[in-house]
Amino acid sequence: MGPWAVPWMMLSLFCLLPSARAQTKIPLETVKSWADAFSGELYSIVTKYSGSLLLQKKYKDVEPTLKIKEVDGVELVKKFSEQMESMLRRKVEAVERLVEAAEDADLNHEYNSSLEFDYYNSFLINEKDENDNYVELGDEFILEPNEHFNNLLVNTTYSDIQLPTNVYNKDPDILNGVYMSEALNPIFVDNFERDPTLTWQYFGSSTGFFRLYPGIKWLPDENGVISFDCRNRGWYIQAATSPKDIVIIVDVSGSMKGLRMTIAKHTIITILDTLGENDFVNIIAYNDYVHFIEPCFKGILVQADRDNREHFKQLVDELQAKGVGTVNKALTESFKILREFRDAGQGGLCNQAIMLITDGAVEDYEAVFEKYNWPDRKVRVFTYLIGREVTFAPNVKWIACNNKGYYTQISTLADVQENVMEYLHVLSRPMVINHDHDIIWTEAYMDSALPQSEELFASQAQSLLLMTTVAMPVFSKKNETRSHGILLGVVGSDVPLRELLKLAPRYKLGVHGYAFLNTNNGYILSHPDLRPLYKEGKKLKPKPNYNSVDLSEVEWEDQDEILRTAMINGETGYLSMDVKVPVDKGKRVLFLTNDYFFTDISGTPFSLGVVLSRGHGEYILLGNTSVEEGLHDLLQPDLSLANEWIYCITDIDPDHRKLSQLEAVIRFLTGEEPDLECDEELVQEVLFDAVVTAPMEAYWTTLALNMSMETEAGVEMAFLGTRAGLMRSALYVGSEKISNRKFLTQKDKGSIFTMDHFPLWYRRAAEHPPGSFIYSIVSEDDSEGGGLPKVVTVSTAVAVSVDGKMGIAAAVGVQIKLELLQRKFWMAMQQPNDSDCSALDGACPLSCQDDILNCFLLDNNGFILVSKRPAETGKFFGAVDGSVMTQLLNMGMFRRVTMYDYQAMCKVPYHHHNGARPLLSPIYAFLAAVKWLISDFLIFLLEFNMSSFWHSDNLADAKAVFHHSHKHKKHDTLQPCDTEYPVFVYEPAIKETNGLIECGDCQKMFVAQQIASSNLLLLITDAVCDCSVFPPILLDVKEVKYISTLKCERMRSQKLRRRPDTCHAFHPEENAQDCGGTAEVSISPTLLFLPLALLLQDLRGQGCHWPEWQEGRRWGHRLFWDARCDSLGRRGINDMAQRILHPTP
Repeated sequence: MGPWAVPWMMLSLFCLLPSARAQTKIPLETVKSWADAFSGELYSIVTKYSGSLLLQKKYKDVEPTLKIKEVDGVELVKKFSEQMESMLRRKVEAVERLVEAAEDADLNHEYNSSLEFDYYNSFLINEKDENDNYVELGDEFILEPNEHFNNLLVNTTYSDIQLPTNVYNKDPDILNGVYMSEALNPIFVDNFERDPTLTWQYFGSSTGFFRLYPGIKWLPDENGVISFDCRNRGWYIQAATSPKDIVIIVDVSGSMKGLRMTIAKHTIITILDTLGENDFVNIIAYNDYVHFIEPCFKGILVQADRDNREHFKQLVDELQAKGVGTVNKALTESFKILREFRDAGQGGLCNQAIMLITDGAVEDYEAVFEKYNWPDRKVRVFTYLIGREVTFAPNVKWIACNNKGYYTQISTLADVQENVMEYLHVLSRPMVINHDHDIIWTEAYMDSALPQSEELFASQAQSLLLMTTVAMPVFSKKNETRSHGILLGVVGSDVPLRELLKLAPRYKLGVHGYAFLNTNNGYILSHPDLRPLYKEGKKLKPKPNYNSVDLSEVEWEDQDEILRTAMINGETGYLSMDVKVPVDKGKRVLFLTNDYFFTDISGTPFSLGVVLSRGHGEYILLGNTSVEEGLHDLLQPDLSLANEWIYCITDIDPDHRKLSQLEAVIRFLTGEEPDLECDEELVQEVLFDAVVTAPMEAYWTTLALNMSMETEAGVEMAFLGTRAGLMRSALYVGSEKISNRKFLTQKDKGSIFTMDHFPLWYRRAAEHPPGSFIYSIVSEDDSEGGGLPKVVTVSTAVAVSVDGKMGIAAAVGVQIKLELLQRKFWMAMQQPNDSDCSALDGACPLSCQDDILNCFLLDNNGFILVSKRPAETGKFFGAVDGSVMTQLLNMGMFRRVTMYDYQAMCKVPYHHHNGARPLLSPIYAFLAAVKWLISDFLIFLLEFNMSSFWHSDNLADAKAVFHHSHKHKKHDTLQPCDTEYPVFVYEPAIKETNGLIECGDCQKMFVAQQIASSNLLLLITDAVCDCSVFPPILLDVKEVKYISTLKCERMRSQKLRRRPDTCHAFHPEENAQDCGGTAEVSISPTLLFLPLALLLQDLRGQGCHWPEWQEGRRWGHRLFWDARCDSLGRRGINDMAQRILHPTP
């Protein structure tokens, strides 16, 4: 006990002494009588209009026919795992068929450098010229909306070809590859017919084209550019190479100033983008001395997860060139790190490589290689010569060729992408020569490259947006090129994680249960608490670290990481934990004891966990009824089923896709659709619940017809839900008068059954005694339209008991207007003028309308439902009266619970000179270096020609930088962070309390009384005594700031992970002499100006004129102002870039 504890306790006791004089005395008996009267009135209204007593009786009547079965969690998780393994195996088989077809097609194809071949270009399909003829490579391609593919327009009979703008669509390598891969079309279609749950299938070629099935229309970005390159995707890189330990060495000597440093930085960033969570990395900069760009990472390698990669990118941007370069020390340090990690069994334990980025090497570095790498050459060295200078080219190439690496020269930013990709081809050689077709599964990711991704973000539960990809490499089988190890590309297929979770039916997991998946690296693949998106303005965007959220950051009560360790090791087992579950956007918390059951999914790097909450969560109710009786009650108009649950499989047969789940169940039961495959156990539960709850329809209807609008105005809706996902509802007012129209609709997912969770009103009611009602108010910042809350949702659980086992069968409730609650409250909070006051100690008669009193109705989390001041409705009471809230906390009537959020986004203050800008936009630094050489007109040309080399996001940022208006609006950016926040809950064991608070020159009295059969609290306080000396108690979210030593320790820590099973580091037959040469692209000003001039002339001929350039708008202005000219311009720009980059010989 601290030194201030005793005095504080004495002060608190003193405050409660009955002899203390208060300015206003509040009779305790009066408050209790008010609470009793209000409780009785409320209970009468909510039981009557919800029909809770009737529903309780109906379930009680059928208890003798009910069975309650205890769930065997271990058997359940094993069963789910086997079903998931079977499903994923079908995806693997589809990919294997594609690999075999692609390799056979290549074996039988003879390269033809003069091949002419028309194919469906996904950018050009269905495009017509001014004569209404289809453009070249753009024939008619029939597209139709398909629900299985998120209602995108697709062609399920044929694939088409996507190419990034900087890949020439008629290059001989492209034409030969596209022609060869035509053999995949019938396999795509056959795969889809065999397994209708398949989604996207594709072949990513090493030459840069991307064959996608089903075919779609690929849309360019706002600048008319297609930046998507399949070779940059995680699935391609993982399938093409084994795990890698990489040390990047960058020369930061004085000679690297200017454009060379810009190119070097972009090269590092591009290398980082080729790494994944199975890889390890560090970056060393050298000049006169060697330094790790992150001092905390000195002497180690760190996992190349998204967090670390983004951290490195920020540090790379801060590099500055100065001094003299001495590479030997940097090479020595790199070899030492790699050797130490290899010897200690850390890192990837497969490929090891050094990436040397420099503009020259003049030292005698042979001794370093002799000491650390020869003769075994366990570490490959890749060299990147920056700039046009060729004096040092032989030296830099010698380093690569004598260490099984590859040498390239990078003269412009345009060269970076293709030259960095060369190292992947070298690392893939051993696997290709061995013909080892490793199956890889990616981490969870969100594919925002396809059209309509933003609409999907808004329409689905965040945790269900993610997918994983199964991929396999495709090799050349030709004997004459065997030693070269030619990788033709990678075949893949997407698996939405939503499809996997359908195999863990929600109804088998109880009210609070759930299933989750994690990877061999401990990262979450799918979890109902995973929040991969954040809101920036009105747009939903993926968080920077959305797919590297660790299991320990979601199940954060697993302090010793026992659960994480067991799941990463692929164990099968069980663990129990007391957990605090945040609900209602973190404003409330449920205290549960959860049982975790886990096992691995064979043939994948994934593990499956199933969570059942202790008690009612581990029981399944089994009822029995006839189909005839149940079917009759299913047809009632007030009934619906959870449409995200799988009662019947409707998404495979096109004829079934239009059916709701209720329609499918009815057709299954009536025999109209004998082909429907349904979950018979769940259907039986639905039938049983339909029969038991059927009387509610007549009950609610009778009430609605006999309602008195004078005394009962404000009761708007009754509703119920059962553990089988069945819902019924009835309106007591016209639909146009409903205050909360989103309730029980898709627009308020928290109020309905989803794949992720039961409704919030059901979950909260389940954790309170049956018969006790939970009152929920929408807090002020969540109310519709941002105004004051208008409605209160009231719910209670319906329990059944069989053989001493209690299960939650249903929850039932009513939604009422807040003004009805307020009206009943103020009516109960007063004493008649003729009250007998002789036995009361204090003011009498008393009313909450008196100026001397403040009266509040609070819920169990301290939020205000009723106050004299309407503006306080929905607020947290501690923010309104810190003095009373402090006392309630001290007395134990409320307690503070600290919660943590490891997926938060925090504001970072805006700085105009943002060091991250050149990092995000290599074009910015390049243009900054040369802008004094070129005019604004040439910069405008670069927007269209250089943009083909970088992603559109980068170009957009560059445009913002060079915006002539130069209006720097202050704004905060968001970045991932850890936060903590308080939640307050009251202790239901304390029924009443009262006290006096010393407030300087007065004492403030308060009385708190629990409202029976509810989660409500009546609080009466003295309104005269000013107690503002007590600060308010706020629900502020605070960022967790780590001290530098602890932060470094956290960053350096190597969490347990399971390495991939296979490794392909070297092969004795590989051709190590194929180690690169110059690869330089140079674009002359003539090539820039001439095509654009021709394009503008052509556009003018079609009535499309260059708009006036206005000062301050040049970089933000669109080139074309109407839809026709816009389309012509975009197509022309894309074609112009193709001609510039790939001139016809």
